[in-house]
Amino acid sequence: MTDTQASIAHPGVNPETQAYWDAAAAGRLLVRHCTSCGKDHFYPRAACPHCRSAATEWKEARGSGTIYSYSVMRRASPPFAVAYVTLDEGPTMFTNMVECDLDTLAIGQAVEVTFVPANDGLVLPVFRPR
Repeated sequence: MTDTQASIAHPGVNPETQAYWDAAAAGRLLVRHCTSCGKDHFYPRAACPHCRSAATEWKEARGSGTIYSYSVMRRASPPFAVAYVTLDEGPTMFTNMVECDLDTLAIGQAVEVTFVPANDGLVLPVFRPR
């Protein structure tokens, strides 16, 4: 963690998301893939939000994408940025931006996943510019 990066909390682990967090700890980003409609989705959940099928499985994502939208929290100490990143596989995920110049972030900017420790020992996937 750099001196310009705040401590990051995670949303919580449950049996449905345990594989996601285990993969993150191993440096891998997972999304769910629906074998009924063929679409990937994020956040990790068993039922497909596109067709409501329960025929879903874990799929490793490439870990690359583009910034769909972002916001810089300048009043925080230290300042930080969050973003919606659209993965190359299609799903959009809410994430923290790290290892970046907050003044040069841009919609459409290419980003890649990296993994950082959360404030309680879990590992979180976050994104940085490519």
